[in-house]
Amino acid sequence: MKEVTLSPAELEAIRDWNEDSRRLAREVLGKYPDRRSAVMPLLYISMIENGYVTAAGMKSVGVLTGLTGAQVQSVASFYTMYKREALGDYLVSVCTSISCFLQGADDVLTAVEDESGVPDGETGEDGKFSVEHIECNGACAGAPVVLVNYEMIEGVTPDKARELVNWLRDGGPDVISTDEMQRLFGGQRSFDWGVEEPEGAFLPVPAFGPYGSAKEAE
Repeated sequence: MKEVTLSPAELEAIRDWNEDSRRLAREVLGKYPDRRSAVMPLLYISMIENGYVTAAGMKSVGVLTGLTGAQVQSVASFYTMYKREALGDYLVSVCTSISCFLQGADDVLTAVEDESGVPDGETGEDGKFSVEHIECNGACAGAPVVLVNYEMIEGVTPDKARELVNWLRDGGPDVISTDEMQRLFGGQRSFDWGVEEPEGAFLPVPAFGPYGSAKEAE
């Protein structure tokens, strides 16, 4: 891996990032011959820092990549996983694309909204839940699909969606594990899953071990 030395201006741009994030930023930049190509992983690292992509985070990524603020924002605003507003502890996402819709996804979304008290597209005042509907998650045979912090559950019914919300509220799990949630709240799966994944998400961002956004579930 290419060794990257950051300029004083670049170091200043990520001065407020923690040590792990600064190290990851240098590693990411070392993987790309053209720094602008690192914009997406750097945005992800900035999202881990704050739980969402802040204006300051986008500015830092611009300094590191040589992109303008508008160019960085165009990437952050195009991909829905780059959230640009603060989220709750648990981001509950309900797929409402055609396969899930035909299997009652709208009723599942309504159950999530009702039980959490948070409308679609919003975050609750207590900072516990954010709720959203999403497009196809690629598990159509397991519809309806629900994700919590991007950890997937297949075959969710409205009643199970209510149980899920109460489990999150009352139990407050630190790590969200797709295998555990599937056992507790899931139904028909799109295919037989393989070996259980020991890690899960502890932030409302996709769990990815190499970037430090995954922890082992208890």
